[in-house]
Amino acid sequence: MPRISLNKTELKKQRDALKRFQRYLPMLQLKKQQLQTEVERTRREQARVLDARQRQREALLGWVALLAEDVGLEKLIALERVEIEWVNIAGAPIPVFVRTHVRTAPYNLFVTPPWVDRAIESLRALLALQAEATVLEEQARRLAQELRLTAQRVNLFEKIKIPETQNHIRRLSIYLGDQQTAAFGWALESKRKLRALSAGREAESL
Repeated sequence: MPRISLNKTELKKQRDALKRFQRYLPMLQLKKQQLQTEVERTRREQARVLDARQRQREALLGWVALLAEDVGLEKLIALERVEIEWVNIAGAPIPVFVRTHVRTAPYNLFVTPPWVDRAIESLRALLALQAEATVLEEQARRLAQELRLTAQRVNLFEKIKIPETQNHIRRLSIYLGDQQTAAFGWALESKRKLRALSAGREAESL
């Protein structure tokens, strides 16, 4: 336990600190609840996207044999960039998936097989789902980190700072109360002695 000065200034300092901690704690608790809600929402979104990605991959199984045919499909479609935006969730910057920008090269409809069109659309959808899954993974990581830090602060306030400050206030109040009682007793004793001394001087003068 840290050493504290046993005086009224320290008592006021501790009382001000307690008010500050008790004012911050509800805000931290609210932030913790918001982050917990967002973590759960992100987990549901991840499950949705992973399920959709799995279904899309299964749908592509029907194209596997055709994709073996060399039509230069890898040159016809490419992911250029993933567009995201940043939002503030309970004080934490979080990336949110917006869309993928996929480049599709022009190709001769008369030369390429008819299945290429559907294959490109399927691959475009799969690229989008993979990109969204990656962004959600980063989102989940950031939210979990912020939740962990916030939970630590809540525990610090609830279990250490507030009880410690309340204990300091109690100790200071008892000590200063004892000092005040002792000072009052000393004042009474001094007054009694002064009266006795004054009475003795009066008796000598008679």
